[in-house]
Amino acid sequence: MERASLTDEINECADVLSRGLAAMQQRFFAPSGEKELRTFSGQEAAELLEVTFGYVRKLLAEGKITAPLGPGNRRVFTAEDIWSIRQMLASEARDPARFQPGRRGPDDHLQVLVFSTFKGGSSKSTSCIHTAQRLALRGYRVLVIDADPQASLTTYFGKQPSLDFADGGTLYDTIRYPDGDEDRLPTRDVINKSYFPHLDYIAGGIDLAEFEHEAPRALANMQPPFHTRLSAAIAEVEDQYDVVLIDCPPSLGFTTLAALTSATGLILPVIPDRVDVASLAQFLRMAGDFMGVLKRHGVDEKIDFMRFQLSRFDTSISAHLDVADYLRSRFGDHVLASEFLKSSEISSAGLEQKTVWEVVPGKAQWKTRARIVAAATAVTDEIHGLIQQAWGRT
Repeated sequence: MERASLTDEINECADVLSRGLAAMQQRFFAPSGEKELRTFSGQEAAELLEVTFGYVRKLLAEGKITAPLGPGNRRVFTAEDIWSIRQMLASEARDPARFQPGRRGPDDHLQVLVFSTFKGGSSKSTSCIHTAQRLALRGYRVLVIDADPQASLTTYFGKQPSLDFADGGTLYDTIRYPDGDEDRLPTRDVINKSYFPHLDYIAGGIDLAEFEHEAPRALANMQPPFHTRLSAAIAEVEDQYDVVLIDCPPSLGFTTLAALTSATGLILPVIPDRVDVASLAQFLRMAGDFMGVLKRHGVDEKIDFMRFQLSRFDTSISAHLDVADYLRSRFGDHVLASEFLKSSEISSAGLEQKTVWEVVPGKAQWKTRARIVAAATAVTDEIHGLIQQAWGRT
């Protein structure tokens, strides 16, 4: 019997995996096959609004807000409910800004946070999506851009890139170079509304690899140049958002360089071990050389802050503790004070394309979950603080 060609075997395996992933998606998000965001308890709503739970109960008793009964005969709130309550509190507060963390005027420039690293497996996409969701829950208008051909971040929105975006509609379509009659799409045409209120996204996909081939060919005679194409795409919709987060591929190719050029904030996730730190050192050297070339050619830097973010941090591993201490001793405040901890809670949530914010709290292992949620909250709230500082707020 003649053996199938390698090409046929590869294509068959790809088809099998795509069908399997589609079936898995249908099972995880039954019955509709689409992701839905869970409801939040009164305590969770109070924490997000930065008021006491007693105050939330007072608003309920006075009839200023309403909430249906959920499990255990307790009131529950949707993310949209929490957003509406935030607007009501702002309208009645002496200091409305307390409940409005987003941009308030022309002096508050759009924040573009780039999550980038040289090495895969550093929880870059996980860090990006957790930060995006937390900022949306805190009252920001958020856009997430998946700039990675692997499109891991896109799957967190309940999508299978090879199926749902097989005919296009990814970031590539708005940063691509013209090819005959095919030109780039306006950015608004590739933005997707998500199941998560006030959190939109632009999908990634394998077609982004084409940009890596097109950019060097276009260096000599195509305008605008590659390093401004992502900035230009974002500028088309910047008045609609407070924060844009970009999940870069684990490389320093043309897409990542374009993202760095657009960044106002740079988050560098790193696992605290020698291999990852060595990779980070190479990334920083190459990125610094590139940014230096742009600066010499008159390209202005937009960076408000750069931070190292310790990820998959295991407090039981002495080497992790040693490397973390070393980084903090060398870089001080450039290392976020809090860490994304390594945990089966995050891994289990990821298997269902969820973050820790989306998992319904249960009684089983509640102490472990509380510790992981507290750590993720601390990291993302530090980033919230950096955004506020960039806008001149305390």
